[in-house]
Amino acid sequence: MHCPFCQHADTRVIDSRVSDDGATIRRRRVCEACGERFSTLETIELKLPAIIKSDGRREAFDARKLRASFDRALQKRPVSEEDIEAAVRAVVHQLRMTAERELASLRVGEFVMAELRKLDHVAYVRFASVYRSFEDVADFREELDRLESDHAGEGQLPLLDSPEPPARGRKR
Repeated sequence: MHCPFCQHADTRVIDSRVSDDGATIRRRRVCEACGERFSTLETIELKLPAIIKSDGRREAFDARKLRASFDRALQKRPVSEEDIEAAVRAVVHQLRMTAERELASLRVGEFVMAELRKLDHVAYVRFASVYRSFEDVADFREELDRLESDHAGEGQLPLLDSPEPPARGRKR
């Protein structure tokens, strides 16, 4: 690492500390030539795949867009910020684990839907209706029926009126 004061190429690390969140390392350095001390922050840099849009355009992955998608779907829903952040991190983790250089936006949408399905069924249906371009009420009904059959008795209230009252007091 070059010294920011004299531009000498030889600096020595005299102290290293991990940050509170564990995501960065703060290193205290000293220049061998001028003796000045300075700090650097070291973070992991992992390249995420480029996103291929439905019209063929390619663009860099943008975590802000991902978070905005979650925020729109979860607007006015009883989901904590911590849960939303965890879901965003889970999608980013899945993107990294694909180990692909490019990824279709449809796959990203599938990752988002899987996380929303775990968080909140209403948000899931909101997102799915846009993502899958629902044309009419029948498309909503199909998705709701599929969701109810897949998640019968998981603790969330049913999306549609059902003849049986929801189970109460069941522990997960």
